[in-house]
Amino acid sequence: MKSFEEKRKETAERLGVKPEQMPRHIAIIMDGNGRWAQQQGLPRVEGHNEGGKTVETIALRCVDFGIETLTLYSFSIENWKRPQYEINALMHLYTQYLIGIRDMLKRNNVKLVHLGRRDGVPDSILEEIDTTMELTSAHTGMILALALNYGGRAEIVDATRKIATKYKSGDLSLDDIDEQCINKHLYTAGLAEPDLLIRTANEMRISNFLLWQISYSEFYVTKTFWPDFKKTSLEEAILAYTQRNRRFGTIK
Repeated sequence: MKSFEEKRKETAERLGVKPEQMPRHIAIIMDGNGRWAQQQGLPRVEGHNEGGKTVETIALRCVDFGIETLTLYSFSIENWKRPQYEINALMHLYTQYLIGIRDMLKRNNVKLVHLGRRDGVPDSILEEIDTTMELTSAHTGMILALALNYGGRAEIVDATRKIATKYKSGDLSLDDIDEQCINKHLYTAGLAEPDLLIRTANEMRISNFLLWQISYSEFYVTKTFWPDFKKTSLEEAILAYTQRNRRFGTIK
């Protein structure tokens, strides 16, 4: 099996860029499922179903491209405000999806991790999340981070509570609390920060996604609805990223 470096080199050569210009961690706000369905004259649920197929397609492309981490904004804490029938349909789709992708994850050495609060997620979904994470826990290829019941502010609150508890018990001192300490207590502990954040459906919002982690991520917004986001769409986003001058606050 090819290494990340070998895959990135091959992809870079095909795209006409340098391997070091390739992103290692891509995060995606998958938007436009409902609008895509409405344009097709279909129920919104069909858009989510089609969007699930796109998830697998893009995940496989990221594996081929040598991407080390792919983080997908699947369901936010705020999404619980949607109509109950849509939430029920989404929960059913998640259950089926988590079961259905296991063979793909196994074949491609992909490790699944969950980002978000467990409280409030139906037990049936938690069971499938835990099963899929356990089955892929030893995989050493791309990490697929599924943000489900996720909120960026909630993540920071939860991290703060963990740190405060450790400070109260004497396990942490005030001097121990710095950016690295906060990183270690986020849902994304152990993951690199996203290099590239993609948002589909032409929405110009962060929507409470990875508020801490994207401080220096490059943004790419496309008019394409998520169900129509294909391999060429991903390549266009990566090519746009390679043209950015990432200064991280310095002058280059």
